[in-house]
Amino acid sequence: MSGVRVLVGTRKGAFILTSDERRAKWDVSRPHFGGWEVYHFTGSPAEPSRLYAAQSTGWFGQLIQRSDDGGLTWTPVGNEFSYEGVPGTHQWYDGTPHPWEFARVWHLEPSATDPDTIYAGVEDAALFRSADGGQSWQELPGLREHGSGPSWQPGAGGMCLHTIVLHPTDPGRMYAAISAAGVFRTDDAGTTWQPVNQGLRSEGIPDPGAEVGHCVHRIAMHPSRPEVLFMQKHWDVMRSDDGGDSWREVSGDLPSDFGFPIAVHAHEPETIYVVPIKSDAEHYPPEGRLRVYRSRTGGNDWEPLTNGLPQSDCYVNVLRDAMAVDSLESCGVYFGTTGGQVYVSPDAGDTWAPIVRDLPAVLSVEVQTLS
Repeated sequence: MSGVRVLVGTRKGAFILTSDERRAKWDVSRPHFGGWEVYHFTGSPAEPSRLYAAQSTGWFGQLIQRSDDGGLTWTPVGNEFSYEGVPGTHQWYDGTPHPWEFARVWHLEPSATDPDTIYAGVEDAALFRSADGGQSWQELPGLREHGSGPSWQPGAGGMCLHTIVLHPTDPGRMYAAISAAGVFRTDDAGTTWQPVNQGLRSEGIPDPGAEVGHCVHRIAMHPSRPEVLFMQKHWDVMRSDDGGDSWREVSGDLPSDFGFPIAVHAHEPETIYVVPIKSDAEHYPPEGRLRVYRSRTGGNDWEPLTNGLPQSDCYVNVLRDAMAVDSLESCGVYFGTTGGQVYVSPDAGDTWAPIVRDLPAVLSVEVQTLS
């Protein structure tokens, strides 16, 4: 019988939630790395027993933890993230030059085919790659050294590279999204990069249609149709049908086009999910009602999904890495909140139930479908 393993990173540790394909009863593991932030917790598609956790500690700095037995035991691997060459400066919040300084790993993206290859997106924004299972890390400096790099300026959460999307069949193509620079694409496995932000508009920057400088919160792709990308931006939900060369807004009738996560149904590439929140200052659902919105048309037409979700007095947020889907027949959708709840919908969003209610604030949710 198949099942799922849900990997949850929180402000104080990581948790593993497991269930069979019915997704009705759950086993919740003890906290791993209890007391420490786990910014991102994920697993290798090529070897599901291999898990990676980005543990960020105030005392010991950044640690990358690896398990090769599905989370039973852990080993700290490489934690050296050194920028190539002379890092130089980017812009600070007030527009002055600021030295490039490593702060933490925001996102880990394992290769779909090689369990030893994994990418890391870090703050200050840069992309690193490991070819030995996380033991050592090398920067792909072409991204940070793009000509626009010195003009990049952090968003409210810092200048982080938070999203890495790997093309499912072309090993040379990948995407990286940076707050608040925008989306960049490489077609030569990370040697050179180009910004792909045409069509984005951000009213809070000097040139609203600039090539770079947009606060992108998350991008998503369905593996069967990699030329189509979806984006949740600081404001606006966007869609590209040409691999990021151009974007158009698909916010449609959403109650708010501000939010952080965006996910694509495992079997229906035109079905997407977002969680609107009220504004960039009020990071909670409109009217205190927690609603996932689903579009079955790839945007523009949205329906609220409320069955099983709190519809009054709910003031949590759902962060950019805190939504995921499984690939079971009847796609499961999962998200975690800053209030410590993790919800599951085993029927593609029609009904929801909490798996757990009282975890620390959830930073990331990833799902492995197990056979």
